[in-house]
Amino acid sequence: MATDIMGKALLDYHNGNYYEDIKTFSSFDEADVIPLPYLFRAFDEMPPIEQKALALCKGTVFDIGCGAGNHALYLQQNKIDVTVLDNSPGAIATCNARGLKKTCLSEIQAYTTDSYDTLLLLMNGLGLAGTLANLGTFLKHLKLLLKPGGQILLDSSDIIYMFEKDEDGGYLIPASTIYYGEVIFTMSYKDEQSAPFSWLYVDFNTLSRIANAQNFSCELLYEGEHYDYLARLKPMPQY
Repeated sequence: MATDIMGKALLDYHNGNYYEDIKTFSSFDEADVIPLPYLFRAFDEMPPIEQKALALCKGTVFDIGCGAGNHALYLQQNKIDVTVLDNSPGAIATCNARGLKKTCLSEIQAYTTDSYDTLLLLMNGLGLAGTLANLGTFLKHLKLLLKPGGQILLDSSDIIYMFEKDEDGGYLIPASTIYYGEVIFTMSYKDEQSAPFSWLYVDFNTLSRIANAQNFSCELLYEGEHYDYLARLKPMPQY
């Protein structure tokens, strides 16, 4: 069982050894493909949500779940002090090879080294929380990594659209489902397959409720064309 599917694919692409993409399989019984060229996109090729988030970055930036480092490279090129983190050795090796100056190989939940003005979680970075039950704990940990006055910029999607509607317009969600945005994925690449992992998609209203419970304000900054959105979280003053 391969443990760093993403990292191997990123390194292959960076080293000019590209001839297939990453395949994904979800608990929705759907197969999909992640095109490797998309994981190396330039700023002009990024969706508006990502461009908007990068424009709002300020101070020291911590790019969490950085992948190939596209967002951080843009920030670094624009003289912004950015550090990247990923739990994939191949992703961090790719970031180093692409010229990023500050990289960290770690799980975000284990990271306590420094604090930042902006935490950046793009490409559905909230997925790292895994489950809705863990989201509050995840946000609580992120708060520890913020400097006073800091912000968290993140995007996610409301995947309710993936469920069929009944005659009354409601969605047919299986009774056994804890929260419809919890998905189990596996990935495969070059005949290797990852272990299953949990990934979370959270609708904005649910995010706002859980963020407020952790004493964050939650601001909707931008809505995309397909149930996706950009949000900003900031710790609320304690009196």
